[in-house]
Amino acid sequence: MTTKLEFLPEDIKVFNDERFSHPIPLVQRRMEALWLKSNDLPHAQIANIVDICDNTLTVYLQLYRDKGIDGLRTVYFNQPQSELCTHTTTLEKYFKEHPPATIKQAQHEIETITGIKRSETQVRAFLKKTLVEMPKNRNDASKSKSDRTREIS
Repeated sequence: MTTKLEFLPEDIKVFNDERFSHPIPLVQRRMEALWLKSNDLPHAQIANIVDICDNTLTVYLQLYRDKGIDGLRTVYFNQPQSELCTHTTTLEKYFKEHPPATIKQAQHEIETITGIKRSETQVRAFLKKTLVEMPKNRNDASKSKSDRTREIS
């Protein structure tokens, strides 16, 4: 069972404008598909022009029918979280009291505290994200941040 969509003139204007100007390419594609549909093109031709499959076009049309233009603009980006995020406060407190001299040492301490094993690259990225400052070289390992700042001044 197919239902005929009725498009408001203001919606057609939004489709036309945002198919080129919206900052997210997926939303541009959705707007393009709906703009073509509002111009009474057949589904197969719309799918071919926009380079999507018929099922995707059907999803776009249902999205517009159910949630309107705001539904077409909504995009959910997958943002996976590291298992270490649940231990952030514990690790941050520990590393402020016991700053690691090397990434390898930090890697070992993280594994000891949390039981989670991560590569040096992942540990470095985690420490950078949680703002735990690592020394620039081995000579700086024993100095605090304020000591290193005084030396620069």
